[in-house]
Amino acid sequence: MALRVAKGRNREFSEPEPSVGQKQPALHRFRLEVDRQTKSSYETYEAAEEVGAALKKEYPKVQVAVYDSVDGVKKIIEPTEA
Repeated sequence: MALRVAKGRNREFSEPEPSVGQKQPALHRFRLEVDRQTKSSYETYEAAEEVGAALKKEYPKVQVAVYDSVDGVKKIIEPTEA
């Protein structure tokens, strides 16, 4: 709790609650990155890789990767042969 002096008297103010739009989304272990920006997160590597492969197939020019936030490893998803 923050303490603030106002007009010669001590008043206590609590920190304001963040509004709904300011809360950070829950991030899971495996994060899908598109052009080095995190777009979503998944609990399993397979789920992130599946979505990443679909994105790479649809948009072959963008860089798609799966980042493991626990091990600190990033795997680039390569385009698949049609």
